[in-house]
Amino acid sequence: MMTETLKVASRDARSGILSPLRHAIFRRIWTASLLSNLGLLIMGVGAAWSMTQMTASADMVALVQTALMLPVALISAPAGAVADMFDRRKVGVIALSIALAGALCLTALAWAGAATPRLLLVFCFIIGSGMALFGPAWQASVAEQVPAESLPSAVALNGISYNIARSFGPAIGGVIVASAGAVAAFGTNALLYLPLMIVLLSWRRVIEPSRLPPERLARAVISGVRYILHSPSVRVTLGRTLITGIAGGSVSALMPLVSRDLLHAGAENYGVMLGSFGMGAVIGALNVERLRARWGSEVAVRLCVVVMASGVAVAALSCVPVLTSFALLFAGAGWTASVTLFNVAVQLAAPRWVAGRALAAYQAAIAGGIAVGSWIWGTTAGVVGVRGALLASGAALLASSLLGKWMRLPHVNLPNQQALDPLADPEVRLPLTARSGPIVVEIEYRVDPKRARLFYAVFQHVQLSRQRNGAYGWSIARDIADPELWTERFHCPTWLDYLRQRSRSTDSERALHQRALEFHLGPEPVRIRRMLERPVGSVRWKDETPDRSVTDHSPVTAMGAGP
Repeated sequence: MMTETLKVASRDARSGILSPLRHAIFRRIWTASLLSNLGLLIMGVGAAWSMTQMTASADMVALVQTALMLPVALISAPAGAVADMFDRRKVGVIALSIALAGALCLTALAWAGAATPRLLLVFCFIIGSGMALFGPAWQASVAEQVPAESLPSAVALNGISYNIARSFGPAIGGVIVASAGAVAAFGTNALLYLPLMIVLLSWRRVIEPSRLPPERLARAVISGVRYILHSPSVRVTLGRTLITGIAGGSVSALMPLVSRDLLHAGAENYGVMLGSFGMGAVIGALNVERLRARWGSEVAVRLCVVVMASGVAVAALSCVPVLTSFALLFAGAGWTASVTLFNVAVQLAAPRWVAGRALAAYQAAIAGGIAVGSWIWGTTAGVVGVRGALLASGAALLASSLLGKWMRLPHVNLPNQQALDPLADPEVRLPLTARSGPIVVEIEYRVDPKRARLFYAVFQHVQLSRQRNGAYGWSIARDIADPELWTERFHCPTWLDYLRQRSRSTDSERALHQRALEFHLGPEPVRIRRMLERPVGSVRWKDETPDRSVTDHSPVTAMGAGP
């Protein structure tokens, strides 16, 4: 019996939640990131305690957490764009360097006795900014560290890493501050960044060079927003993430008040409750892949928010510390499992060219949801009491489980990979530069009038595909004198943007476009026109004017043609 149990455990380790740890680079980065998460939480304890020693203002103490978390909301969009534009390993190293520099400066100031409340907040903000820049690059690079089938488990393990740190980091930080002071906590944080820095520097990342130059930062941010707006699966997932964050934000906001007002206990009990929630979070993350495999993402998320709602309600009604801790164990499991499922859904739905920006939007959604939820439930507690606010939060979580009727999570098991065969560059006889544009594309189809309704339905999906990859001004029109003739029309801002739009199609989008082409009648292929709008804009007014943009990308000539 014991031998059989060991065989099952070994099989689960190979194919389940622990399978990504078989890959050396993921194992090293995961272990080092666990240490960096511990360091950040230890530093947070030291900073909060140091602030209490410098000022009696409760607002200044609360601003420590604000300074650490605010960068996530402020720089998530550019951080995601940077993660997609450049080598993610280098972005991670630079981000860690910023956080490490802030940690070292804070340690030096505290050791010299020169730290002030304002300087403490400034360096907490710098450290938080470094980690906010690091987050999208780190998460988006997970797909490069493990095979596609292990990606959901790898995402869950990253969630476990943070929750292990959250379970033990504050307690370790408290011991360090009590025994050696806040300076030791700041120094420990700086020291624990070094393993992750070393691992990233030693990572021999396989880089697939892009034939097109990277987008500029502003354009890259706009591209990410456009992709999210025109991708129903990502948009729905982010909406569900935001709502869950708002509904469940009561736990982090009101837990100190639960200990003080409902249980009439002290700081040690508060630490026990934090540990219970953190241990529940680890349990929830460990079972994410099992939940997905058995029930699918949508049903699993509904189950998780119901479990969390039940835990929050029991914590609200309980007057016994043991029962409250047990309830928070369930609340932590439901919370982490649900947000990890949302994270997995985003990573599977977004192709690699926009993965960093999609994950940055996910981070902003969860951080924004918690921030708004904390304010809502804190205000509610001031009106109806802590117990009433927690019960209202539990009811909101329970109601959010019904959102699947209108905002159903996508059913995706493998990453949305970009097509491996790039489309050949179209024939060009007019001298163009990268900035020539706008480019107008018209595609003519001949469709059996009996299939017109189905053709139009398919093109609603084609429209989203074109728009999320860079097109605008999309339309589909039918000739009133020739009912068989349909014309699809869209714009791209520049010639380079048009080439990017053609290179971003995923396998599923390429299959969709092929399905659209199958409606075309007749022996002749669809007719494609590519035109330069406002062509005078591409004319060089003097023959000697240099044109340095003609050869800023390598052409593709061997693959198939397309719009």
